[in-house]
Amino acid sequence: MSAATIEYSSDAPKPLSYPRLSRHHLNPSTNTPDYLRLILTAKVYEILKETPLVLATNLSAKLGNEIWLKREDLQEVFSFKIRGAYNFMASLVGDERWKGVVTCSAGNHAQGVALSGAKLGIPCTIVMPNGTPSIKVRNVQRLGAKVVLHGIDFDEAKAECARLAESHGLTFVPPYDDPLVIAGQGTVGMEILKQLSNSDTLDGVFASIGGGGLVAGICEYVKRIGSPNTQVMGVETIDGDAMEASIANGERITLKEVGPFSDGTAVKIVGEESFRICKELLDGVVKTDNDEICAAIKDIFEETRSVTEPAGALALAGLKRYIQENNLVGANKRFVAVVSGANMNFDRLRFVAERAELGEGREVLISVDIPERPGSFMRLHSCIHPRAVTEFIYRFNQHSPSDRAHIIFACKLETTDRKTELEKLFADFEKEDMKAFDLSDNELAKSHGRYMIGGSQNVANERVLRFQFPERPSALRNFLLGMQNDWNITMFHYRNQGGDIGKVLAAVQVPPAENEAFDAFLKKLNYNYVEETNNPVYKQYLSTAN
Repeated sequence: MSAATIEYSSDAPKPLSYPRLSRHHLNPSTNTPDYLRLILTAKVYEILKETPLVLATNLSAKLGNEIWLKREDLQEVFSFKIRGAYNFMASLVGDERWKGVVTCSAGNHAQGVALSGAKLGIPCTIVMPNGTPSIKVRNVQRLGAKVVLHGIDFDEAKAECARLAESHGLTFVPPYDDPLVIAGQGTVGMEILKQLSNSDTLDGVFASIGGGGLVAGICEYVKRIGSPNTQVMGVETIDGDAMEASIANGERITLKEVGPFSDGTAVKIVGEESFRICKELLDGVVKTDNDEICAAIKDIFEETRSVTEPAGALALAGLKRYIQENNLVGANKRFVAVVSGANMNFDRLRFVAERAELGEGREVLISVDIPERPGSFMRLHSCIHPRAVTEFIYRFNQHSPSDRAHIIFACKLETTDRKTELEKLFADFEKEDMKAFDLSDNELAKSHGRYMIGGSQNVANERVLRFQFPERPSALRNFLLGMQNDWNITMFHYRNQGGDIGKVLAAVQVPPAENEAFDAFLKKLNYNYVEETNNPVYKQYLSTAN
């Protein structure tokens, strides 16, 4: 389970009482916070300097629009989270300060709280689950906070956080659902309008959404001070769209599961106060996928030579998709994307590098079957040439019942018109008696199949499942302990991606009479999974039973 999924819960202060705000910080007509006043009087500049707003020269030329990057990755803790954490903690008085604060986080919020505590002289306790990567623990400890490792996941760590707060009278520092936190994040919007020349011509600001504090704060300032034509757009992942779903339903909803790749925004339920603001002021939500995020990480690196975390590049990924979907390439508009963080796990760089070209649309992953006879490879390559081939996977299968060879390859496209170029390429294949299909969106192929070609067998009663295992030592053991003795594992592939979730492909022989028992085992195991038994990649490359 993703750290941030638990970190950003709905346990934050309720927005109707606003216990930390004085009367002059409320709008008398609505009894809601006066965010313009709160942002203008935020205390963040007691310790922070404005982060730069830089022109993305290459992206601007490529997309035909003026693209600016707000560099929150250059904060001392490499994330915008310090703004809200400090503004909240600076408001503490008396006993609240000497008793200290507590929060539950293994990410950017933890570091923001720890640094704020060091600057303000407030003792900080950060609760993290056992198994949290040591680099995250050390980053928080070096800032002077006490780290408590508790439980096997964030459910247990969160419960311990609540117990410590109750037992010792500690103040809980919310990650997003509090007016002072939202106002602290809102200073990002204030800086954007201040730093951008002729800001009245700004067409849009794009910001990532996790719990919603950042985009809510930006909305409150930009919609009050900016041009009426300036839109504020939130960006979510397609497997973490709690804000869009909540706005569509008119009330906050809780997602059953959240994709773990963009862990800094992996939130099951958005904040109550941030939802109230976004429901009224947010102009829309753009959703993007992991490949597009990887492409945006690469874009930011090429512009700045900085490597952002997935959540940090989410806003730019959404901006690029928005431009494409709305036919705005060459529209000469002005946009800002907030680069929200750079706490990247180094092990993830391998995955990012693999997926960036696919996310950009410049690379495609293709399956093609060709006649199994001499000269076919040359005819295949003649169709692909002069495109650069970046991956080519084939192995002769002597057990294959057909005279066809199945191949997976990746190549870079020559034009930006992906659809037209692929149609022409596939037509060229057809002329050579070759049949192809695009695997660029096939997760089984991208995560597992491309690494396993050549091991196909005719295995009876085989069921194939693509799992998300918790990235901890007990995960595989729990899987194996639940297996019945007569369920034979016939295929297993795992590759560490540097995240909190391990991607696993497993095949198990299950007699038809025991399918019901196997389904019950999967339900009890409680690991996210997708059954891929009918996936064409499995049938063509990993099994001869087709």
